[in-house]
Amino acid sequence: MYYVFLSGLEMNSDTILRSRKKGTSIAIAGIVTPMLFGVGFLALQQKLLDRNDVLIQLRKEIHGEAYLFWCLALSVTGFPVLARILAKLKLLYTKLGKDALTAAMLTDAYGWVMFTLLIPYSSRGGKPYLSVISTLLFIVFCFTVVRPILTPIIEHRTSTDTWRKSQLLDVLMGLFICSYITDCLGTHPIVGAFVFGLILPHGKFADMVLEMSADFVSGILCPVYFAGFGFRLNLPFLLMHHNAGLMLLIMLLLSIPKVLSSMIVTFFFGMPARDGLAIGLLLNTKGIMAVILLNVAWDKKILDPYTFMVMMLAIIVMTVMVSPLINAIYKPKFRFLQSQLRTVQKQRFDMELRIVACVHNAKHADNMIHVIEATNASRVSPIHVSVAHLVKLSRHGTAILVPHMDHSISTVGAEATNYGSQLELEFESITNAFEELVEQYNAVRFDISGVVSSYTTIHEDIFNIAEEKRASLILLPFHKDFSTVEGAQEIIHNEHCEINKNVLQQAPCSVGIFLDRGLGSLLETKLRIIMIFIGGPDDREALSIAWRMAGHPGTRLHVVRINLLGKAAEETKLKMEKSKSRHGMLSTVIDSAMQKELDEESIISFRHKAVHNNDSIVYSEKEVRSNTGEEIPTLLSEIDKPGYDLYIVGQGSGKNSVIFSRLLEWCDHPELGVVGDILASTSFGSQSSVLIVQQYMIGRKSVVRKCHEVKNGTDNL
Repeated sequence: MYYVFLSGLEMNSDTILRSRKKGTSIAIAGIVTPMLFGVGFLALQQKLLDRNDVLIQLRKEIHGEAYLFWCLALSVTGFPVLARILAKLKLLYTKLGKDALTAAMLTDAYGWVMFTLLIPYSSRGGKPYLSVISTLLFIVFCFTVVRPILTPIIEHRTSTDTWRKSQLLDVLMGLFICSYITDCLGTHPIVGAFVFGLILPHGKFADMVLEMSADFVSGILCPVYFAGFGFRLNLPFLLMHHNAGLMLLIMLLLSIPKVLSSMIVTFFFGMPARDGLAIGLLLNTKGIMAVILLNVAWDKKILDPYTFMVMMLAIIVMTVMVSPLINAIYKPKFRFLQSQLRTVQKQRFDMELRIVACVHNAKHADNMIHVIEATNASRVSPIHVSVAHLVKLSRHGTAILVPHMDHSISTVGAEATNYGSQLELEFESITNAFEELVEQYNAVRFDISGVVSSYTTIHEDIFNIAEEKRASLILLPFHKDFSTVEGAQEIIHNEHCEINKNVLQQAPCSVGIFLDRGLGSLLETKLRIIMIFIGGPDDREALSIAWRMAGHPGTRLHVVRINLLGKAAEETKLKMEKSKSRHGMLSTVIDSAMQKELDEESIISFRHKAVHNNDSIVYSEKEVRSNTGEEIPTLLSEIDKPGYDLYIVGQGSGKNSVIFSRLLEWCDHPELGVVGDILASTSFGSQSSVLIVQQYMIGRKSVVRKCHEVKNGTDNL
């Protein structure tokens, strides 16, 4: 009762009504096919039983109820369990995960409806139809009368923080009352528990209840409950049967119907066979519904012990084998191996630029919008933005609080959210901001989703989104928020820094970290951009982005190339075992001569095609000859004197030069690179925003020191 109540509290019934055609088709096929095959499997299993077997003495005649319980247990899918498996495999935010989760939610809803109808008819005598009708009326009463009364009271107490933890007893009393009523009406107590969980408001109240009781229920009550089923499994008797091998074969064959039906449906929707196989395996995940069905059938002696053991073992096998088989077949850990480079530099000017914009709050969304505005969307080269609202997973159950039912339109997409009233308002604010962007620029379209995960692994979800959307650039906010108000203290989010570091290490495309110091909208001001070019793939990527921005008529671009001459041009040894500094610098073995040639080609192409054809673009060169490292900050200070709105620099500029290797030793933020760290420093005194760019390269590995490590042994929290 407790577990089912929490499951109902986590689920969002509204998303079931918004399910799309593909998910609905997979769910229907995954229900009908197993029920049809289940009848045959049960009949076959009964024929394989030996009448002289000891267990047959306990067997009773199979009735229609046995077929119904057997088939229903075979067809249902454990939605909460599946959601947690997908979150663990980092498939929750992929198309595969969304389709599987949609079908699982519909199948779970079907299971509850059938469970409510089936229980009254499983008892001998009485009037089962009266139980069904009265139970349905009670459910309608809960949604139409009880819910409107409880919701305002609970939301008022939670919003004003007047809710006391001791009042959890009131919630439990409501749980027992609803369970008792459905039990008296002839159905099962868990029906009332599930309905009571559904009618309670979600958001902050649900978070509070789950936080207080989820660990106790999932960690103590559920293991004790499931342990009781272990005592009922008499494996020696099962294995002593002369047809034990065929029985084991039936257990494995019971997983075939859902896989077969999923592959057939996905074939008609043009999906790869691998995805159909993966969805079928995922839908074989069983939850507490299947276990309770078998428990009821055992208590009412509808199934004999042998049949009960076969189905129970089949449920265990089907659920346990999902994760290893998905890893073996779908291989989510190897999905980021690229067959081509996804970078802005390789992007043609007449192609759509796909960007993944990661935001933690509405302020970050406004900052990202200004960068996207500057990227110059046009009819020839439109922009598709996939917004990822990153939310920290604060407890085990939060992952299933965000249903992933994508109901996007041509220009605006939105994910149904149900993860707290405050976060809902934040999500709505972010969505509204991007909707305004789409209204202002016809060449921009976007979709948005909430990503709820642990901050230690949320970068993998970002990779999933970038892979699904075929993005060329991931935009990340800098972990420090600089206030434009004088005297205000900067806000530091060290966890955001760790996310940025993890994304930089293995991103499937180019990455940009944006440090905002009040970058305005192109609708209000003319943008002045400066790009610092020193050399290397990151600088070439930064030049490509700056070049694209310069296409806007209201933008002025100044490209400054810094030439390293004399001692400043000395390079470090590129041996892997000697390339790591005390902070763990970026180490990549490259051919310097080839890189210099590519740099020259990029600069020549830029000067020939851009500078000579656009009066708003200026190109100049500066020289640095000393390797002491003092010339670089001084030169940047001189460059900064005219004042610019936005700096664009490469993350790994000059990483093989001795001068930059020495400067990197003193960087507070090595993930920004030397130039980026200088520009981000408050001591530098610049009021310009900064975009630090890292180009995607196959095999790139970058390791930086922990972001919370600060010189002098102090912690900024």
